[in-house]
Amino acid sequence: MIRMLTVAAIQTAYGEDMDANIEKTAGFIREAVEKGAQVILPSELFQGPYFCTSQEERWFKHAMPAAEHPAVQRLAPLAKELNVVLPLSFFEKDGPAYYNSIAVIDAGGEFLGVYRKSHIPDGPGYQEKYYFRPGDTGFKVWDTKFGRIGVGICWDQWFPEAARAMALMGAEVLFYPTAIGSEPHDSSLDTRDPWRRAMQGHAVSNVIPVVASNRIGTEASGQKFYGSSFIADHRGDLVESLDRTEEGVIVHAFDLDFLETHRAAWGFFRDRRPDLYR
Repeated sequence: MIRMLTVAAIQTAYGEDMDANIEKTAGFIREAVEKGAQVILPSELFQGPYFCTSQEERWFKHAMPAAEHPAVQRLAPLAKELNVVLPLSFFEKDGPAYYNSIAVIDAGGEFLGVYRKSHIPDGPGYQEKYYFRPGDTGFKVWDTKFGRIGVGICWDQWFPEAARAMALMGAEVLFYPTAIGSEPHDSSLDTRDPWRRAMQGHAVSNVIPVVASNRIGTEASGQKFYGSSFIADHRGDLVESLDRTEEGVIVHAFDLDFLETHRAAWGFFRDRRPDLYR
């Protein structure tokens, strides 16, 4: 029996109303299911605007433990109803510590656990170190009903070590929710193409599909997000993509058995020399 996995990415804009943002995401999840999706990726911190453009203490009150977060509480039952896997980005509070995290919900609605963003950026428009500690979970993969997935968060997607670590743990597809766009300190700087190429490189070097979900629109902070969400195959080719402004869902199916054999045939994992990489 062929093992197929159908993945999806959601691209849209988000406002200040958390309930409205979660409902909007639920609508796109349903749309993705109608197109056959089994693992569906919303973008980073989709419950509200990307608040890390500045340092404002009011945003800390939006952080919650995973089990108490409205996105998890409302979308986990939807995952059960629709029989889909949902990696959900959220602002996590754990005692006095705050993290940029992913809650992975399996197709039965079960909470599989949390991954905390490992690489935390700090620069104009992306002042995340004010809000988030570096993650303490290490890289993780998740055995879901439909396959083993790896999930990184935004800045993680630029680091080949993160992708390789998840691939070494047996990930069959990599997912990266993100919030990226304009660079306030340099209006001439457009990172869209390097952003894509970095992840396309992970796909090639690990012979693994990559799914990236970004937001769109100009938010109240002035930050403009460039969308361009995509699904890349094991060759790094963009098999599905959205442009900088369109709202919607992209979906693609992969043959996991073919990918496993193809990954072995390329020999990247056979010929690695970790003894030389220290």
